[in-house]
Amino acid sequence: MFVDERIWTLFKRNAHHTLTYWSVFFSFGLCIAFLGPTILDLQCQTNSTLSQITWVFFAQQFCLLIGSSIGGVFKRTLFSALAALFVSALLISIIFAIIPLCNNVLLLAIAMAVSGFAMGIIDTIANIQLVTIYQRDSAVFLQALHFFIGFGALVSPLIADPFLSETGCGNHTENGTEIMHHFRNMLRNSPIAEHNITQSLPAHEGGEEEESIVHYAFWIMALINLPVPIAVLFLMYREQLIPCCPSSTPRLLDKDELAMENQQGAEGPDEEQKNHEAGGHGDIFSCCQNDNLRGLPVSFFMIHILGGMVLFMTDGIVGAYAGFVYTYAVAPPMSLPHKTAGYLASIFWAAITAGRLLSIPLSYRFQPVRLLMFNLAGAIVTVLMLLIFYTSSTFLFAGTCLCGLFLSSVFPCMLAYTEDILDYQGCATSVLVTSAGMGEMVMQVLVGSIIQTEGSYSFLLCGMIIACIGFILFIGLLLFHRMHRNYLTGTSKKSAMVEEPATEQNGSTRTEQTEEAAENS
Repeated sequence: MFVDERIWTLFKRNAHHTLTYWSVFFSFGLCIAFLGPTILDLQCQTNSTLSQITWVFFAQQFCLLIGSSIGGVFKRTLFSALAALFVSALLISIIFAIIPLCNNVLLLAIAMAVSGFAMGIIDTIANIQLVTIYQRDSAVFLQALHFFIGFGALVSPLIADPFLSETGCGNHTENGTEIMHHFRNMLRNSPIAEHNITQSLPAHEGGEEEESIVHYAFWIMALINLPVPIAVLFLMYREQLIPCCPSSTPRLLDKDELAMENQQGAEGPDEEQKNHEAGGHGDIFSCCQNDNLRGLPVSFFMIHILGGMVLFMTDGIVGAYAGFVYTYAVAPPMSLPHKTAGYLASIFWAAITAGRLLSIPLSYRFQPVRLLMFNLAGAIVTVLMLLIFYTSSTFLFAGTCLCGLFLSSVFPCMLAYTEDILDYQGCATSVLVTSAGMGEMVMQVLVGSIIQTEGSYSFLLCGMIIACIGFILFIGLLLFHRMHRNYLTGTSKKSAMVEEPATEQNGSTRTEQTEEAAENS
């Protein structure tokens, strides 16, 4: 079989939970990618400049980081986790519906900040819940989870494309119009696109401003996303977590709770106490304030730090590449036509989606550490080849595809790897999610400012430096993994040596008591 019977049995046992978390991540991807193709229409809608509208990106990313940081608070009970996912997914649909009503950039930034906060909560909770359910077998399901981000990121521009205006509002440059022109040609053969283009031709030819109909795209995305919070609500109903709607069906987690009890019984009370003392998964602030972390070795903390720093670099590359590959392509020495360069970002997101889909069977066949080594080395080689053949437009497209493929599965592999090292007793999920979001936000600002001052060639140079730093940090993570493994081995030996004399003493006591009882009788 493609997967063994044990993995398939685990999936069937938790299918409803797993499919619900996957669908919520589709909302995440749908919300993260729609700003790009609609940014010029939103600029016209809010009567703002291009520099003002860019603060909308910052507002979304900053609040996404905040949501990721505190999202672990809601996983303390199943009810709070599912309730937070329900509210977050519902907020995304509401934000899509009210964006056409935001007539100034401040209101739009507030709306996007709320959506970013909801996305951050979704990001943390869905990852934590899947890791909690599948633990050592979570790599396969995490790959599928992150595939749905890419899938949603592909669907969002396709929905918006037929409704984007051709001429804009006249307050942006011709280059700004060219940036998004490729999106408006992707679905040109569809009936809706043909109707919109036909209607817009007279206004364009007459020099009049075209009336924007992009609000239809947002309302369609709101409707498409609406089944996601309904699915979460239905899961809460099946779990008997809605007080006003008791369910007669048995709770889905009964089997899982029984399995966890059996596992805890096999591990013994000492292991259960160890799991409790480590703090488990939580928000990043409670992880840092946990008093039980004082007796842990340095390797425990360095695994969290280095794992987070690797994702800070790699997710930073993803955000910077998707944001500035068009700027690099249209500038000398590449100097591609605007229409041609516009396809690069779409190819990059398509490669990420395909890579995450391909990583699902690969994560079943190979350990996460090997996939991480291969992906990070592949990303470095790809960026190096882009630097060497910096005048080849053909290799730019091929390199963009390869870069997306190599970077696509780094986050789920790193999450599975670090949680496996820590035996699911740390706060790796919260730390990694927060670090990845912070890296994407910081690197976009950093790389953008460097490109503006040093020129377009610095784009690839920055990517090469960031990728190499990420690989060095990963090597450090491997070294601390070995140190932590040696620490655990030494701790196990000491525990065995302590238990052995106690057993002998108890055995001798029992022998003396038996002999004394025999004499008395």
